[in-house]
Amino acid sequence: MHPDDSVAIALQALAIDDRIDRRLKSRGDIPVGHKVAVHDIGEGDPIRKYGHVIGIASRAIRAGEHVHTHNLAYTDDVPGEAPSTRGDGDGAEAASPGLPSFPGYRRADGCVGTRNYVGVMATVNCSATVVSRIVRHFEHPADARASGVDGVVAVTHQSGCGIPAGGGVELSVLQRVLRGYLRHPNFGGWLVVGLGCEVNQLPELVGATPSGGAPVRTLKIQEAGGTRAAIDSGIGLVGELIAAASDVNRRPAPLSALRVGLQCGGSDGWSGVTANPALGNAVDRLVAAGAAAILAETPEIHGAEGLLKRRAVDAGVAARLQSRVDWWHDYLARHGQNLSGNPSPGNLAGGITTILEKSLGAVAKSGSAPLRGVLDYAEALEGPGLWFMDSPGYDPCSVTGEVAAGANLICFTTGRGSTFGATGAPTVKIASNSELFTRMRDDMDVDCGGIANGEDTIEAAGGRLFRTIVDVASGKRTNSEKHGLGTFEFVPWSQGAVV
Repeated sequence: MHPDDSVAIALQALAIDDRIDRRLKSRGDIPVGHKVAVHDIGEGDPIRKYGHVIGIASRAIRAGEHVHTHNLAYTDDVPGEAPSTRGDGDGAEAASPGLPSFPGYRRADGCVGTRNYVGVMATVNCSATVVSRIVRHFEHPADARASGVDGVVAVTHQSGCGIPAGGGVELSVLQRVLRGYLRHPNFGGWLVVGLGCEVNQLPELVGATPSGGAPVRTLKIQEAGGTRAAIDSGIGLVGELIAAASDVNRRPAPLSALRVGLQCGGSDGWSGVTANPALGNAVDRLVAAGAAAILAETPEIHGAEGLLKRRAVDAGVAARLQSRVDWWHDYLARHGQNLSGNPSPGNLAGGITTILEKSLGAVAKSGSAPLRGVLDYAEALEGPGLWFMDSPGYDPCSVTGEVAAGANLICFTTGRGSTFGATGAPTVKIASNSELFTRMRDDMDVDCGGIANGEDTIEAAGGRLFRTIVDVASGKRTNSEKHGLGTFEFVPWSQGAVV
């Protein structure tokens, strides 16, 4: 992929003595998507992919050998730049189509939703069952859509009590997430259900949420008369919210109203070559149209944070990004771990060997736009452009924070296959290889596999993905929505003490 590379990627599975090119044969079995040495590499020498160091040779490697965990080791050297997202075009400005608007749900506070949900939220785990039973009453999305909403969704979690009161990190992060959902433009109404005696008190949670968004009703189980009475009361309140939300119709909105969360999970050796650069190309188009994009997963930019720092709009943004990466180094060290413990078993099986290699591919999702700012987890977006949000690499937790920050649509790339769907935001699934797209066709929305064999280009795939994003924002249902995914994927980041 670059003249300086030590490795190439196998387009198909190779056996011993298979001809790679006119001068090179495979020296053993090499799975599809894995790396093969293109020249001899000495022990301790750097190994390059995308033109940048992804590790060092832990032993001498001969040309044609499989390069993976048995002979490629982590190094602290930092890569120089991410895989290109530009394709064959002239950049984001030239590539941005002139689509003037999409039909969205305009809210009273001026924000625009891509969906019109009614949400039922638990303040505490103790009210989660009541919330689930209320939502179960409205479990047929087709019936809800006939009433003018896209569905009734549950927002439940494992926290809300047994934590220090008075502003501890566990409570403050949880409330920041929940308030982000309460003001989210994809919701046309909320019922918030508390037990009554929890640390995360209902009046404090709802009273501190900025007004001007969707209507919010509240219910306390202890005051309602118990479980059955609360369920019955909640069903009636949700019915009223559905009736109110159904009066809101889609109206033209500018593309600048889009807020897109960027995520990758179950990555493979193709992710940084196909799906992630294609998404980066689409992000450049969105940013050129005035939209916002959120890159996250701090542990999975390790080694590539310098690429984002060089794109920061000022030194303060670069310093803030570095401070979050430093925090993760300290955090993991306290637990006897380090960031080189990533990639996951699935990433390794798919051909990714080191976190440096994975990070180069992950950063490619962000395109080439300037980095405008760095957000704390679930902190609200402050404007258009590219933003970075501090989060774990765990997909449900990271996306929960992106949605709380204001993302009204999620783009999720995968190479191994993921069945993820986000609570409250449509999720576009992007396959890095065509075999995956075919095998999991009812989970994948966009196929970027053709980039690997030259049948497609980054620019063309980025253009299709851009149009898919606009179509989904306009109401086209994604496969994850058709499966009803999202209920169990709401996972706020738990950072504090449980007492």
